[in-house]
Amino acid sequence: MLTPNPPATTEAAPLSSQRGEPSLDSPTLYINRELSWLEFNARVLAEAEREATPLFERLKFLGIVASNLDEFFMVRVAGLKQQILNQVVELPPDGATPSEQLAAISARAHELSEASYRIWNGELRPALEREGLFLLKPEELSPEVQGEIDRKFWTDIYPVLTPILIAPNHPFPHLKNKSINLGVLFSRETSESPHGFGVVQVPLVLSRVMAVRHPGARAAFVLLEDVIARHMGQLFPGNKPKSVYAFRVTRNWDLEIDEDEAEDLLLTIQQELRKRDRGNAVRVEVSGVATTGSLAKLCRALKLSEREDVYRVPGPLHLADLSAMVARDERRELRDEGVVLHVVPPMREADDLFAVIRERDVLLHHPYESFEPVVELVSRAADDPNVLAIKQTLYRAGGDSPIVRALARAAENGKQVTAIVELKARFDEESNIRWASTLENSGVHVIYGLQGLKTHAKAMLIVRREKDKLRRYCHLATGNYNMVTARLYSDISLFTAREEIGEDVTAFFNLLTSYSAPPRWNALTVAPLGLHEAILRLIHREAEHARAGRPARIVAKMNALVDHEVIVALYAAAQAGVEISLLIRGICCLRPGIPGISDRIQVLAVVDRFLEHTRTFWFTNGGADEVYISSADWMPRNFHRRVELLVPILDGDLRRRVTQEILGTMLADNTKTWALNPDGRYSRVEPGDPAVRSQLKFIELTHKRVKEADASGRVNRRLLQARPLGLEQQDRPRKKKRQDQRN
Repeated sequence: MLTPNPPATTEAAPLSSQRGEPSLDSPTLYINRELSWLEFNARVLAEAEREATPLFERLKFLGIVASNLDEFFMVRVAGLKQQILNQVVELPPDGATPSEQLAAISARAHELSEASYRIWNGELRPALEREGLFLLKPEELSPEVQGEIDRKFWTDIYPVLTPILIAPNHPFPHLKNKSINLGVLFSRETSESPHGFGVVQVPLVLSRVMAVRHPGARAAFVLLEDVIARHMGQLFPGNKPKSVYAFRVTRNWDLEIDEDEAEDLLLTIQQELRKRDRGNAVRVEVSGVATTGSLAKLCRALKLSEREDVYRVPGPLHLADLSAMVARDERRELRDEGVVLHVVPPMREADDLFAVIRERDVLLHHPYESFEPVVELVSRAADDPNVLAIKQTLYRAGGDSPIVRALARAAENGKQVTAIVELKARFDEESNIRWASTLENSGVHVIYGLQGLKTHAKAMLIVRREKDKLRRYCHLATGNYNMVTARLYSDISLFTAREEIGEDVTAFFNLLTSYSAPPRWNALTVAPLGLHEAILRLIHREAEHARAGRPARIVAKMNALVDHEVIVALYAAAQAGVEISLLIRGICCLRPGIPGISDRIQVLAVVDRFLEHTRTFWFTNGGADEVYISSADWMPRNFHRRVELLVPILDGDLRRRVTQEILGTMLADNTKTWALNPDGRYSRVEPGDPAVRSQLKFIELTHKRVKEADASGRVNRRLLQARPLGLEQQDRPRKKKRQDQRN
């Protein structure tokens, strides 16, 4: 099995300062953020290596690692290189300089790359072939099939290609970010001519994975770059190819926007998107035989270090593309068991969603419980003559969004509709620009958030006239209003009509549209207007309870823990006697288990079929439990550079559900959990008796709730029938006599 390496650049932590008191600022107490993020990828890669994982899911995890590394290099590595270029040194709590971090990143990223291809070549490719799925080179095909792909090359591929000879009058071309290219080193046919170098970009407009016929294969494929390489001599007539190899360039992909100078933010971002592909290269991956001379030319042209920035791979570039090999294979035994996306009580039996929310708060746990009630609420509000206004934040709405369509329809129906569209949502800028234009054309009042801040909060407000009074209905969540990710990410939704929260959500949207904060907030905490301070107060309060002998415990589930002040506060709370359990999917800069400092802190990470995305926080508060959900991780950017919400769960039954069912089950997981050790290494939690797999347990609990509701005959047929099919199977209404069979 792949064992994640220690991400820290330092060894053991000193336990005391010169005064003999514990030092909580020592760099050795902190794990480097970038290396910790790479360890998350190591845990994902371990799922690809795990034989118990279904074959097609192993291929999926392998692709996730490749895609994650792309984003890591485009943003994090690019940022470190930019610091060096601009001679800016920003030392993280672990004290590593940008150059030291880049060297450590290169070493670990090369290890992950090598492990990925070891898994592909040694395990997954042979396993796929045993299932009748082949990835072949053109020369491995029969002469007849080779002739077919040659004819396809000349008719469908060759007209799109642009072979470029590198010469004084043809400088090295600009290569698009993440595009696959073919480099060819050749010598001219006359002996006195020097060796030359040429480049051919593999067209992005053509499918990279091409289906071909092969005897005995269920399905066989060749790669587009291999078909092009086969004809390289004909693309450069008069030149004799000496070596041909494929390479892929990763570039700096962050936007540089000065909002103070941008009169029109939408236009500025559109212009930056057009320039984005010209960012500096940060990595080049090479597959095939690249001679020292040609690789040196490539590195000089891209201004990269051959030692640190070149990744030679023994197989196809960007393994994520190989998911196309299994996309149409419907064999369920090679995938995770299908999940039915249930609408659960009380939404399941509700003919009037507003009445249900008016009666009590409702909490949904996605993806185990369908996201459809959220969509249905917006849709009904759009057509309800009693609804006067809808306000909503949109960070990543996705492609064909039914929520955005409902907002547009609501505006066309004459309602006051406001959408806070975050144009700066990384990698979703173009999609959000399209949605913003669609909404504006329908009459929606579109706001692009606060200057200098990303609006990352997930909130919706519906204002409805009822019996000569106005009532506010709110939806607050940890995840985006995105139907696709709602089926793939674990998140929590809260519906409420509580007046104090309604007032706060109204004030929150007024803050986003008019830059005016209320004198006080009733229940919500907002970043950057005090969320950081609130989290520190909650942690300090637990420490005070512990010192007074009262119950003191913190359970926090999030995607990342980076903030230095919060980590110091957690260390101090642990020293005071607070028991702390952290469920952190990704980056964790805190080092647990250090005697005298963090021996009361455990850090666990669950990696399973769904991406753990929920931010949930439980403070025992001396026996008066407080539970919160949030859009924010404990990172400086979330506290200071984003608009975020911390939302209390005020209903006692829902608090108990979060603490006992959701967090309790996660903490008990002994099947898909990793534990962070004091030395910075992660190790698998050994399966216990009974074995607990939290995500499977949540599926079973949801199924039980639905079965009990159906047995009582309380099913809202309209809501069930309203849902379109998605990526996963959804439960459909059936005749009552078939309910027992369905369940």
